[in-house]
Amino acid sequence: MRTSEITRNTAETKIQLKLNLDGTGKSSIDTGVGFLNHMLTQFAAHGKFDLTVTCNGDTDVDDHHSVEDIGICLGQAFQQALGDKRGITRYGSFLLPMDEALILSAVDISGRSCLCYELEIPTEKIGTFDTELVEEFFLGFVRSCPMSLHLRRIAGTNSHHIVEGAFKSVGRALKAAVALDGSNEIPSTKGVL
Repeated sequence: MRTSEITRNTAETKIQLKLNLDGTGKSSIDTGVGFLNHMLTQFAAHGKFDLTVTCNGDTDVDDHHSVEDIGICLGQAFQQALGDKRGITRYGSFLLPMDEALILSAVDISGRSCLCYELEIPTEKIGTFDTELVEEFFLGFVRSCPMSLHLRRIAGTNSHHIVEGAFKSVGRALKAAVALDGSNEIPSTKGVL
């Protein structure tokens, strides 16, 4: 079973995270950041990952540490659950329409960290959430589970739909990339990812 548990305790955040790559999309999310709770719920549901996250962070300062550190922990959880990556498909992509927004996500679980981030979110805030933190979340994620992640807004001007579409699309692209192909082989001519 491809599962993992991550604990991260710093002066800024205390995080517990559990992940099951082969789940049904169940989630229990309490990050202290309401909008991120909603995004991670969407990510888990659309990726069919079982995900539990609790975070006690210094949100009295701002949401940055919590959002970035949860991205780091989620990446660590994927890295741990994937092990040597034997038998995974490796690549995945998804083009997600959400009302007027159209978002493309493409993933290569390559063992090399690269985020090509082209969301171009029109507003600086969604409610009280700083939209610049979306990029920080995904940077933490790809640095902790080295992969290439391309994330692009094709169309749309509604900031909420752009960001929600991104989390849903990444969840679906990752589900395809981590799917088992039945080969028990490492999908690389190098023999390692």
